[in-house]
Amino acid sequence: MSTTLEIPTPPRILVLESEPPLSDEEFEKLCLANDLFRFERTKDGKIEVNPPAGGFTGDANREIIHQLSTWWDQHEQGRVFDNNTGFFLPDGSIFGSDTAYISRKKSRRMIGEEGIHFLRVVPDFVVELLSGSDSRSKTKRKMESWIRNGVASGWLVDPCKKEVLIYESQKAVRVETGVVVKGTGPVAGFTVNLKKVWRRYEPEE
Repeated sequence: MSTTLEIPTPPRILVLESEPPLSDEEFEKLCLANDLFRFERTKDGKIEVNPPAGGFTGDANREIIHQLSTWWDQHEQGRVFDNNTGFFLPDGSIFGSDTAYISRKKSRRMIGEEGIHFLRVVPDFVVELLSGSDSRSKTKRKMESWIRNGVASGWLVDPCKKEVLIYESQKAVRVETGVVVKGTGPVAGFTVNLKKVWRRYEPEE
């Protein structure tokens, strides 16, 4: 059974400003004290408050993480992260993605208490899955920020258009609309079956 997915116009995201701006430590404490919300910080210090994901989005993201984890099981190198992981980036921003992967080389830098906190490691690969609360144009700008900060490859998954925008360092953005999307660079050999992802937006038969 196939249905047409209609994602409502996203609400305005709440933006908070602090004077002086919160330090990295203060920002992390804010997140830990308010774990029902997802906070991100822009490079100019503004804090954006994002709501929890809806049911379809949560299920579809679980499917993407499952497929990425299955690929990881084949070599067991590096680390795969879910959407609860925060990353301190070189430009001062703090982002989380819907899933991320870092290589074995970067993973080996995580020692002791470093792994308890938000990571001071730039992911090698990230996925952003559009939800009802996300703006496509804003998420595209976020993808561009990921790449500027050193992410080698990123996917913006749009369930409404049933397409994936592929971002890679020093390359033009390309659009994939097939059933399978193949990873490159740090996730070469990884493939995602989009048919299984799109099914998460349909009612059970």
